[in-house]
Amino acid sequence: MNLPTLHPFALRRRALLAAAVLVVAAGAFRPAHAQSGVPGAPPPGMSAARPPRPEQAAHAARPWASNVILPQARAFDVAARGAVSIQRVTAGVVIIEQAATTTMEIEVLNPTGARLESELIVPVPDGAVVRGFDFQGAGAEPSAALLPREEARRIYDDIVAKVRDPALLEFYGYNLVRSSVFPVEARATQKVRLTYENLLPADGGRVDYLLPRSESLAYAVPWRIAVRVNAAKPIGAVYSPSHEITITRGAPGAVTVKLADAAAGEPGPFRLSYVRDQGEAFATLFAYPDPRVGGGYFLLLAGLPPRAKEAKSAPAMRREVTLVLDRSGSMAGEKMDQVKEAARQVIGGLDEAETFNVIVYNEAVDLFSAAPLPKTKENERRAFDYLASLTPRGGTNIHDALLEALRQKPTPGALPLVIFLTDGLPTMGPTSEAVIRDLAAKANPHRRRVFTFGVGVDVNTPLLERIASDTRATSSYVLPKENVEVKVGALFRRLSGPVLAEPALAAVDDQGGPAPARVREVLPARLPDLFDGDQLVVLGTYVGDAPLAFSLAGTGAEGPRTFKFRFPLDKATTRNGFVARLWASRKIADLIDAVRALGADVPPAAAAFAGRAQAPRGRPVINPGAMPPAPSPDPRVRELTAEIVRLSTEFGILSEYTAFLAREGTDLTRRDAVMAQALDNVQKRAVETRSGLGSVNQEANNVSQKAQVFLNGKNGYWNEKMERVSVSGVQQVADRAFFNRGGRWIDSRAVEKNEAEQPARVVEFGSDEFHRLAERLANEGRQGCIAFAGDVLLVVDGQTVLVKMPK
Repeated sequence: MNLPTLHPFALRRRALLAAAVLVVAAGAFRPAHAQSGVPGAPPPGMSAARPPRPEQAAHAARPWASNVILPQARAFDVAARGAVSIQRVTAGVVIIEQAATTTMEIEVLNPTGARLESELIVPVPDGAVVRGFDFQGAGAEPSAALLPREEARRIYDDIVAKVRDPALLEFYGYNLVRSSVFPVEARATQKVRLTYENLLPADGGRVDYLLPRSESLAYAVPWRIAVRVNAAKPIGAVYSPSHEITITRGAPGAVTVKLADAAAGEPGPFRLSYVRDQGEAFATLFAYPDPRVGGGYFLLLAGLPPRAKEAKSAPAMRREVTLVLDRSGSMAGEKMDQVKEAARQVIGGLDEAETFNVIVYNEAVDLFSAAPLPKTKENERRAFDYLASLTPRGGTNIHDALLEALRQKPTPGALPLVIFLTDGLPTMGPTSEAVIRDLAAKANPHRRRVFTFGVGVDVNTPLLERIASDTRATSSYVLPKENVEVKVGALFRRLSGPVLAEPALAAVDDQGGPAPARVREVLPARLPDLFDGDQLVVLGTYVGDAPLAFSLAGTGAEGPRTFKFRFPLDKATTRNGFVARLWASRKIADLIDAVRALGADVPPAAAAFAGRAQAPRGRPVINPGAMPPAPSPDPRVRELTAEIVRLSTEFGILSEYTAFLAREGTDLTRRDAVMAQALDNVQKRAVETRSGLGSVNQEANNVSQKAQVFLNGKNGYWNEKMERVSVSGVQQVADRAFFNRGGRWIDSRAVEKNEAEQPARVVEFGSDEFHRLAERLANEGRQGCIAFAGDVLLVVDGQTVLVKMPK
């Protein structure tokens, strides 16, 4: 296993640090506490919290160095002599059962011409124990002490008062590790390493790890994080609701997780959970209480064990794959060559017990076989010869090609999959978007899954997405200069080893009977088929506070299967704010999808004149009174847009349609104006733009958001030029969202109450009332709400409170 490289230190190799590094490098730490059976007991060799020892008191009482470095946030120039900057942070974590060893290496730069004395303060979870601290170069004997929560709060208050910067308050309420002083030479870098251990909380078969980090969008320090998990029992699922990760499985009880490269600069605490295998199926539940929805929000993580764990004699579910290939004239050249090679790879990758067919189309539709054939060497050779003979010419008859794919006689006992490729708009046969869309939904007697591929940008992306989603499949797009073969191959590899077809999730009562009133607005409404290694993430709202029970039913290789799960809600907490935000993100995508569907077959005249009174460049201006009146927006579009705006504002989740909400000058209390702007954006983009790069980007955003499993704190999305952009005027903190207006951060709940300018009371930074507020927010996991650089308008107990920050 390759964890992030931890650079060797020049002059010291102390036994304690060597042991800590050995833990990260080789997994040598083997705590015996897993057999103790005492919940919350510290493992042997680890100490529970206790009164400060003399060395702790010494660390807490000594004067501050000129620079105080908080790697999860930034460096604070306490003495006003010049600040060091944090260049990068590397974290290596080893988790054995519930015991975690975290080694952080922090690289800092001194840009000044003088040596700067610095020290490290690191917020750590409850029960943490320091195991090592060191730095490069010569200096006093390095040491670090864990300060309990109360002493840590005094230190936070002290630094905040000195530097007049509330950023440190984001970690108010955490225990704190404070190091001895170390030097950072002039115009040089220094590497500092800290190792600590802590016992992780467990909820049933789930174990949760948390690495505190800033949620501030201004925090731009890149992180590398790698985690190795070792458990006595097989590991069923590994999941991060906070960041994109990559997962590599080894033995049944061993997993390596890395922070994805794209997430290196993403803000927020790093959360990771693993679920022990519970037999035939595994499941766990995260719950966020919210009385406004009658109970709260839930996130259900479930799946089936990898096939490799099952007996070799167990039958596997077979696949039937139909390749539907566009051979119209626009496919000539490299595109056609790549499509042929992709088809050869798919056919070659099938098992001998599986079946396949090839359908090609231009204005006509031709079949390789009247029905899918078993994969044999002879059938494979014949199919390859058939592919080699194809030449591109003619138009594009999507309707009839899809009809032929859906009406084929199915292979008994196989999961029917269709891979449908096109590079153009329908030009032959029935060309109506609504007619073709309804064909997939209503004329699919054998319930084939149609995975659509748009090759290039001249495709009707809402049509391809709707065909896929209506058949439990997904859509993909191959942009110019991308390789068709690579994209199709990646999808086909993911479709290996189906383990549960047509899964259905239902809430049940204690007797196993239906209890539909317990849950609402479950997303996705239709679950996808589960393939080997898939993890199912379902979000919704729940009613009441009694335990939640679910049944998960579907078809496996041996026939129908049903699994039942029951979850108490006593551990529902506002610290699980990610649950509600992920639900809201998916809900917004679902609403946008509905809007896109309403744009099918919009009359050209409506698209031409809706909201447009300007003549094309170089042509005389037409009298607006002589133009057809701009049609009123579809009332259904208006209703859906209103809900998109409401959820976007409440949760701070913005897209290309609602990014203007974070723009300086947008008055969120002027709801008519906000609605008019949103409706204009939705009409012009979601409804009227059906093809081209400006449509591909919308589908890319929406497909990702409908399946979202981790937070998007920067509100990143693809713009109409397929450029990655983000929104900086809104900040997601814990379970709240704040909009920046003139340097003041306004709680979205104050916007809902229309009290953005009329606070019920004012709290001054540093006052006793301020400290009481900080204490309360820390207990709720919301202390980041008062860590902004600028005044904060915050809703507390239904009242709007203005927190005045230092200038």
